[in-house]
Amino acid sequence: MPTCYRHPGRETYIRCQRCDRAICPDCMRDAAVGFQCPTCVAEGAKTTRTGRTAYGGLRPGNAGITSMVLIAINVGVWLMVVATGGSASRLVDLLALRPKGLCLTSRGGFDVPQAACSGNATWLPGVSDGAWWQLMTSAFTHVEIWHIGFNMLALWILGPQLELVIGRTRFLALYLLSALAGSALVYWATFEYQSTLGASGAIFGLMGALLVVALKVRSNPQQILMWIGINFVFTAIGRGSISWQGHLGGFLGGVLIALVLVYAPRNHRTLWQSVGLGAITVAIVVSIVVRTAVLNA
Repeated sequence: MPTCYRHPGRETYIRCQRCDRAICPDCMRDAAVGFQCPTCVAEGAKTTRTGRTAYGGLRPGNAGITSMVLIAINVGVWLMVVATGGSASRLVDLLALRPKGLCLTSRGGFDVPQAACSGNATWLPGVSDGAWWQLMTSAFTHVEIWHIGFNMLALWILGPQLELVIGRTRFLALYLLSALAGSALVYWATFEYQSTLGASGAIFGLMGALLVVALKVRSNPQQILMWIGINFVFTAIGRGSISWQGHLGGFLGGVLIALVLVYAPRNHRTLWQSVGLGAITVAIVVSIVVRTAVLNA
C-alpha cells in the first residue's frame, strides 16, 4: 500500500501533480489541477515572480521599510551630534556641507591651507579641499530638534507612498539623488565658508516626485501643490537661516528623477530608467567638479 512521503504510517492513493509523491489528506494542497504536496508548493512560491509596481520596481512586501531605515539613520546621527556637544560638536564640522575649508582661530577664520592651520586653531574642512563626503553626510545631519522633527515627519508621510508606487530601490535612488542635487546647488550658490546641513533637500525632492506621479496618474494635485507652496513660502520667509538652495535643488532634482522613472517607455523600462538616472548623476557630479575647480582657481 502506498504511504504518505511525510507521514509513512498513513496509507493514501492521492499523488502530487508535480512530483508524483504519495500524499495524505493533511499534506494535500489545492492546485489548479488536482493537489500538490507541501514541498512543491514551497518550491513554486520561490520561483514565482514577485509582483512589480506600475513603474517597474519590485512591489515592497512591507511598504515604508526603506523610509523607516532612513529615519533611523538620521535620528542616529542626530543623537551622536547631541551627545557630543550639539552645535559645537566636532561632528557638525566634519559632516555639514561647507564649500571651502576654513582655519578657525581665536581671532577669526582664515582662508589658508590645512597644513598652515596649526597650534590652537581648528580646521573646518570643506568640499573643495577634499571633504567630498559632506555632499551626502550633510543630508543626514541635524542639530535642532525642530529641524529633524519636521524633516522626519515629512519623510514618514511621503516616503511610504512613493516607495509603494515606484519600489524600494527606485525610491532610495530618488531620495539620495535628490539630496545630492540639493547639495550641488548649495555648493554653487552658498557663501564659500557657510555650513549647511539637514535632509530638507531630499524631502523637497520627494515632494517634487509626488507631484509628478500625481500628474502622471491624473490625480488631483491640489493638496501636494498647497503643501509645496507653503514650504516654499516658509523657505522664502526664513531665507536668512533656511537653505533655499538646498530646497530648490532637491525639488528640481526630485522632479527630474521622477520624470525619468514614471515616463520611461514600457519596453526596456529598467534600462531607460538606469540610463536616465545615470545621466542625472553624471550631470550633478560634473557640476560639482566644475565648482571645485572654480573655488580652487
